[in-house]
Amino acid sequence: MKATYILVLLIVFSACKVNHLTGKKTFNAFSNKQLFPMALQQYNSFLKENEPVVGTIEQRQIVDIGKNIANAAQKYFAFKGQPNFLKDYNWEYNLVKNAQRNAWFMPGGKIVFYSGILPIAKNIDGIAAIMGHEVAHALADHGGQRMSIGMAQKGLGFIADKATAKQPEAKRNAILTAYGIGSSIGAVLPFSRKHESEADKIGIELMAIAGYNVDEAPILWERMKAASGGKSQPEILSTHPSNQRRIDNLKRWGSGAKVLAKEINRH
Repeated sequence: MKATYILVLLIVFSACKVNHLTGKKTFNAFSNKQLFPMALQQYNSFLKENEPVVGTIEQRQIVDIGKNIANAAQKYFAFKGQPNFLKDYNWEYNLVKNAQRNAWFMPGGKIVFYSGILPIAKNIDGIAAIMGHEVAHALADHGGQRMSIGMAQKGLGFIADKATAKQPEAKRNAILTAYGIGSSIGAVLPFSRKHESEADKIGIELMAIAGYNVDEAPILWERMKAASGGKSQPEILSTHPSNQRRIDNLKRWGSGAKVLAKEINRH
């Protein structure tokens, strides 16, 4: 068992890919051929247990906007000289009746909106801001990266557990607790917040390329902040940046997204 975890760690720590959207190296031990079938299976299982909404105006808007954002992604990659980058993606967009204010993605282009987020979205530009964010997650391999760091955390935890096996119980528990808290606050949570910020930035670029109003994105998060009563846990303990940080970032990135969209759409 120990040898298995060490092997996993060697694979994970040597697994670096270039994120074609940011140009930076990313921490990812999984290929699309590994991820996409797993994601599809989980996505289909979810839809069997949570029947999608069909035939409503909102459902059709989500599908249409999803297609527009995916087309914008294709334009982006073609502009970057990678017209075949999305060939393995099979986009699908579903609306599910659920009161949570949430939307999520799975690798390979599977997107779900919960009906509870529609009052926050409010209009097609708000839906496009959310859609752009989720599509960006899928494009940036965030699913694979999260699985990779989860493997690393688990493997290192196993090693820490074995390394402290002969320590007095109180000391051992203190060490393992410190590892758990430290690895989460110092690695896993910052990793997740970085992904959310990347998806926000890439998302408004995609919505701009698709012709939607990027100025609506920070307004969307103003509505989200208001809906939460302005209350949130400290950012350091959260998987997401604070609502105010997202609002400020989106305002700052908006003009750049518009410039990029004009450049891409000229070609």
